[in-house]
Amino acid sequence: MTTASPDYSQGAAYVRGQYLPIGEAAIPLTDWGFLRSDATYDVVTVWQGAFFRLDAHLERFMASCARFRLDPGRSPAQITAVLEHCVRLSGLRDAYVEMIVTRGQPPWGSRDPRLAVNQFYAFAVPYVWIANAEQRERGLNLVVSDVQRIPASSVDPRAKNYHWNDLTMGLLGALDAGGDTVVLTDGAGHVVEGPGFNVFCVNALGQLVTPAQGVLEGITRRTVIEMAQALGLPLQVRALPVQELRSAREVFLSTSGGGVLPVTRVDGQAVGDGAVGPVTHQLVQTYWDWHRDPRFSRPVGTAPA
Repeated sequence: MTTASPDYSQGAAYVRGQYLPIGEAAIPLTDWGFLRSDATYDVVTVWQGAFFRLDAHLERFMASCARFRLDPGRSPAQITAVLEHCVRLSGLRDAYVEMIVTRGQPPWGSRDPRLAVNQFYAFAVPYVWIANAEQRERGLNLVVSDVQRIPASSVDPRAKNYHWNDLTMGLLGALDAGGDTVVLTDGAGHVVEGPGFNVFCVNALGQLVTPAQGVLEGITRRTVIEMAQALGLPLQVRALPVQELRSAREVFLSTSGGGVLPVTRVDGQAVGDGAVGPVTHQLVQTYWDWHRDPRFSRPVGTAPA
């Protein structure tokens, strides 16, 4: 009797030392990563067969692990090997690749997280866009939520985490109001970040501004900052008041799930003339051009002999 080969066409995962089709991947219900959102993760993309800024994502992942006292049990080189194999198994040329460490579970009855055995997981699935083709063409309608982002003194946003209830509640409110997505505030009148993205604006003075505090320091955010510097665009990384965002000439988002995504309405009101602006266009083009730059691109390659 011939056993059918596993079908990795929808994605491949690494779970406790085994590679599985994504549909078969699971974690135990008693893992604190599930029960308590006690985990960290990072997401790197593969575009046309090459990782984009993998080293930067690995660096942030290891820093997040250290911040939350989690141990992936693997070096960056070993993690890279797992991620590459997930991509190779899937056969995907454009992929969304995630690495995760969960707290695991301490001995039954114990509540001491120091006794838990941390667990490493990874998977590769088809590339994920957080805006569809029409939204990318016309620009998004971004809603400024009255939901306050979890304070950085409670959960450090610089360490990537699954504490998303504030983001989810804000997003539900934005969608109910007819928006496409949401940005949260810090409780002091400044915008911070949205679900899976950082925010930028070109203000009334022509300055490119992005929030400095209370945000995940996204790798795509870092890429936009570096692109702006390379292009000679005036840039400020500082607190961004809500009113400055609402009166901006241009607004856009930065995310691994699509790169630079234009925003043409804020709270239903047109940004500038309501069309995607020239700075946004320039940065979109430069972002995808940089994917062909060997400084940032690492081909997945073939399996070692």
